[in-house]
Amino acid sequence: MVDATALLADLTAESDQLDALVSGLPPEDWARDTPAAGWTVAHQIAHLAWTDHVAGLAATDPDAFYASVLSAPDPARLVDDGAESFLAPPPALLARWRDGRTTLAAALAATPAGEKLPWYGTRMSPASMATARIMETWAHGEDVADALGVTRAPTARLRHVAHLGFRTLGHGFAAHGRPVPTDPVRVELTAPAGDEVWAFGPAAASDRVTGPALDFCLLVTQRRHRADLALVATGPVADEWLDVAQAFAGPPGGKREPASGVHQ
Repeated sequence: MVDATALLADLTAESDQLDALVSGLPPEDWARDTPAAGWTVAHQIAHLAWTDHVAGLAATDPDAFYASVLSAPDPARLVDDGAESFLAPPPALLARWRDGRTTLAAALAATPAGEKLPWYGTRMSPASMATARIMETWAHGEDVADALGVTRAPTARLRHVAHLGFRTLGHGFAAHGRPVPTDPVRVELTAPAGDEVWAFGPAAASDRVTGPALDFCLLVTQRRHRADLALVATGPVADEWLDVAQAFAGPPGGKREPASGVHQ
């Protein structure tokens, strides 16, 4: 049974960590380009604020959520347009993000555990929605940190991201137009503190992915190319998965190029 209180506490902690990184920035740093093409630091925070807003609609007013989807002028630009629509001067943008994530946390806490919330192409439990928000907040926080030249210490909260990355194996294949494999994959990841292994999937599976949890999370959120990570894939399904892994909903994301410029 998922501990919703602990999950929402981790979402708050992940948001607070990123908030502390950006809250004291001068205006010129908000305008810094991030690794996401066309997105500044401000765009990253505006995206989180917009996504928290629509997630809040999904939890409290599904009709309004569906209306926001149907009224989008260009579905292919839904995410970019959402971020653009929430841009504001840094103080106002920070206030908008803080208010939105607080409202969302309260809405998720009040939603019965068995209820399914509408989302883009799927439906999600409150726990899954909170996990997805942790994943997005961490991933976009990485983009912000990269833009600022900051290295963030990984935390045990990455377990949520790793679990979501494992659970979305099939989605990654389907999003890339490939058959969803039926063979299971075992994932064994060294936790950030180095004191335990996070394991997912059947222990007897012949297809396996092993390595640092941080690297796996960077891969499934498409923040690094597999060539730059210390992940080892054993078996054809595991190997192909590292090329298509995608923990977020929607079509294939814009993957990062390897730092070396050489693909595996």
